[in-house]
Amino acid sequence: MPEFISSLQNPRVKQAVRLLEKASERKSQNLTVVEGEREIALAVKAGCRIQTLFVCRELYGQLPGLAVAEDTILEVSKAVFDKLAYRENRDGLIALIEPKKISLTQIRLTANPFIIVLESVEKPGNLGAVLRTADAARADAVLVCDPQTDLYNPNVIRSSIGCLFSNQVVVCTSDDAIRWLREKQIRTHAAALTATRFYHETDFTQPSAI
Repeated sequence: MPEFISSLQNPRVKQAVRLLEKASERKSQNLTVVEGEREIALAVKAGCRIQTLFVCRELYGQLPGLAVAEDTILEVSKAVFDKLAYRENRDGLIALIEPKKISLTQIRLTANPFIIVLESVEKPGNLGAVLRTADAARADAVLVCDPQTDLYNPNVIRSSIGCLFSNQVVVCTSDDAIRWLREKQIRTHAAALTATRFYHETDFTQPSAI
């Protein structure tokens, strides 16, 4: 049977709270917090490893059908779950996950690639919204250049509804991104207030990066 935790002072609970609140903890522990069965399933499908899975039976009802080792599952009281949860619609599952990070050289491209590039994005919600759009548009990859927010901020995962894991997402510098796009012969298109052509007047049928 999984261990049951009801104390907010439990070390495992405190660890999860630190991961929720501090980017430095997420970086040093190489872990992020993912809430929700759909989001966790997308992370697992992408090859991320679950270190710990918190289950609240009052909300979820039964042990999850996710392919996780039994010794990673911890059952928690609703009070503990409420301490860890960051979504409004809660389903009773929260996981501590090791992100699977990729580099520019690991990106798999289609024959006619379409890339989305973000520069110095600051707000987790904006990043998440772009990741949702990238998933819907079936973009080959999203390059996040010189970010001003942590890619694995739980608010990025929440606003992306898990699309952080269903996209190929790479963090790099703007210089590295430009160099890589040139090497791959992918034409770049930038948005600018001084532009004289609308996006719907631009030919995106060739390999393109926006």
